[in-house]
Amino acid sequence: MADRVPMTKAGEESLREELKKLKGEDRPRVIAAIADAREHGDLKENAEYHAAREQQSFIEGRIQEIEGKLGAAQVIDVTTMENTGKVIFGTTVHLVNMDTDEEVSYQIVGEDEADIKAGKLSISSPIARALVGKNEGDVVAIRIPSGTVEYEIAEVEYI
Repeated sequence: MADRVPMTKAGEESLREELKKLKGEDRPRVIAAIADAREHGDLKENAEYHAAREQQSFIEGRIQEIEGKLGAAQVIDVTTMENTGKVIFGTTVHLVNMDTDEEVSYQIVGEDEADIKAGKLSISSPIARALVGKNEGDVVAIRIPSGTVEYEIAEVEYI
C-alpha cells in the first residue's frame, strides 16, 4: 500500500475541484479538438492534432496523479481537534523573530498545498519540521541559508 499523503480539508477540496474541471471541461474539449483536427486530413503534418494529443496526454496524466493522491490522502481537519497549543499538521503558527520582533504566520500543509506567498508551508520544509511538536511559548532555532534565526511561537491556531 502506498504511503498516506497528509492534506488539509481545503487541500482535498481543491484537488477534487481540479479533478472535476479536468474530467468535466478540459478532457471533453480536447477530445473535440482531436476529432476536429482529424477531419483536416493528413495527421503526420497536422500541428493542431499533435498539440491536442499532447494536451490530452497532460490532462490524462494529471487526472491519474490527482486520483492517486486522493486515494492515498489522509485528510486532517484540525478544526475538529482540541487546541492544545501544540504545533501539528494543519495548524497555523504565529511566530515572533527574537532579534527583530517581526511577526510571521504560517499554516503547515501538505506538499501540494504549499505556497509560501500565501503563508502555507509544506510539512516537509525545514521550518515546518523544526516547528512540529513544539508548543506555544517555545523558542525554536531555525536554520536558514543566512544562518540561524530564533523564533518564539506566539500562538498556535487550530483553524
